[in-house]
Amino acid sequence: MKFGRLEEIEARFEAIEGELSAPDAAADRERYARLMRERADLEEIVETYRTFRRLEAEKREALLEAENETGEMRELFLSEAQEISRRMDATEQALKELLLPKDKNDERGCILEIRAGAGGEEAALFAYELYRMYMGFCEKKRFSWEPVDMNETELGGIKEAIVNVGGKSYRLLKFESGVHRVQRVPETESQGRIHTSTVTVAVLPEAEDVEVEIKDEDIRVDLYRSSGAGGQKVNKTETAIRITHFPTGIVVTCQDERSQLKNKEKAFRVLKARLYDYYSSRATGAEAENRRSLIGTGDRSERIRTYNFPQSRITDHRIGLSLHDMPSFLSGELDEMIAALARAETQRRLAESDE
Repeated sequence: MKFGRLEEIEARFEAIEGELSAPDAAADRERYARLMRERADLEEIVETYRTFRRLEAEKREALLEAENETGEMRELFLSEAQEISRRMDATEQALKELLLPKDKNDERGCILEIRAGAGGEEAALFAYELYRMYMGFCEKKRFSWEPVDMNETELGGIKEAIVNVGGKSYRLLKFESGVHRVQRVPETESQGRIHTSTVTVAVLPEAEDVEVEIKDEDIRVDLYRSSGAGGQKVNKTETAIRITHFPTGIVVTCQDERSQLKNKEKAFRVLKARLYDYYSSRATGAEAENRRSLIGTGDRSERIRTYNFPQSRITDHRIGLSLHDMPSFLSGELDEMIAALARAETQRRLAESDE
């Protein structure tokens, strides 16, 4: 453990508490708020470090007592020291995890994009089921759910759906990016054969205004009439919006609202998220591969998760975890899967930090 760093963090925490307790601390509201945020970021680390030191002292005391005893009392103190050691190991592990660099995007909302891949109408129908699954999950978490654009099919499926999800949703949904494969017998299959289809999901962190600059000369905004599957929801006025960003070739459409202004606002939010993702990828050397890695090509062989309906089994291939309650999972009960993915990601980062 890097105890020197922990001591510095504790010293900074104590200094902040001293500044916050000063009589005129709240005079500068912006500075006060900044200090409160920094204190909140450090508090769990400091409390865990103090717990580790307390356990360390208790272990020393137990070993010292054991040296002065014999027989059963000696064994009792040695057993106590052993139990404290186990708790110290768990606390040290917790400290290592807390010291990992935080993903600044974890505090943000996200743009969720769902697209039917291979499999025709069956893929579109499953895309709609995933749409309902994520909506159920977000309702349980009380994240706002704001559809931006949806391209529906006549049989009730969706070719594409884009949703703005509020709250700190990126932290949980970021693990959903990739190709989702479904294996089941479609309702239209007369001979009972199992079909395999795919749906691609991309989760992008929502960008803040200060992070993405969109110049007027770099975009074109087109207006058109919105429409749905089979001529549904046709507007006689041009309220749908299409924004084209020339430097990147990114195109965003929005026709969910009847208001042209609201559609434009939503479309710009999606554009900012895509540009933030695009430029962040370039900054890290990914050079536009990040988005492709998120949604793949939609081919059946590219998948992060398989939904096997005949066996009511959901398998995440990244961590080898299988769950066996399809109805609950598709209703939005994703916590167990997401928690397991988060743990695996933490373990991977810890392993890298030890190299």
